Amino acid sequence: MSPREDRAAERAALVERMRGHGIADERVLAAIGEVPRERFVPADAAALAYEDAPLAIGLGQTISAPLIVAFSAAALQAGPDAHVLEIGTGSGYGAAVLARSHGSVVTVERHGELADRARAALADAGCDNVEVRTGDGFLGAADRAPFDGIVVTAMAEAEPPPALLEQLAPGAALVCPVGHGGRGVLMRYRDRRAEELVEVAFVPLVPGSP
Repeated sequence: MSPREDRAAERAALVERMRGHGIADERVLAAIGEVPRERFVPADAAALAYEDAPLAIGLGQTISAPLIVAFSAAALQAGPDAHVLEIGTGSGYGAAVLARSHGSVVTVERHGELADRARAALADAGCDNVEVRTGDGFLGAADRAPFDGIVVTAMAEAEPPPALLEQLAPGAALVCPVGHGGRGVLMRYRDRRAEELVEVAFVPLVPGSP
C-alpha cells in the first residue's frame, strides 16, 4: 500500500469518527475525506495530520482540529453553491474543506506569510474556487458580499465584528467562537439571533495587521 493510500485510509477513519460525533452533513464529510490534511501542516507534524487535535503552524497560530473544522462548516447549513467567507485562513485547511463542500470561498488572513503558504497548499490540493486575501479579518470582504455563510476561526471576546454580520445574506449564518483566555463557546448568528453550539478553544481574534 502506498503512502498516499495510507493517508486515504486515515481520512476515511476520520470521517467515521466524525459521524460518531454527530456530524451528518454528507458534503462536509465528503470534503473531509478528500482534503489531504497532511499538506496543510508543517512537515514535522505530518504524522499527526489525522489526529483530532489542533497543531501549531507558526506565528503563534494553529490549524484547528478536524472535528471543529467540520462542525463549523456544517453549522453554516448553507447549500452546495453557497458563497462563503472565512476569517482566519491559517494553513488553508478550513478553506479547502469549505471549498469542497460549497460553491466559492473568500478567506482572509492577517499574516502575509501564512496567506502565502495557504495559497500554495490550496493550489496543490486543487482548490481553485478559493480566493486568499491578506488583510484585516475584522473588515471582512465587503466587495464580495453578501455571503451565504461566514466562518470565523479565531475567538472574539464578546461578539463577532459588526462588519461581518453586515456582510451576511438574508437568512445566512455566521459561525464564530466567543470567549476569553482561549476558551469559550462556538456561536451561530442568524438574523441577529445567537445560538450556542459547543464549547471550544481557539486563538484570539485580533484586528489589523501584525
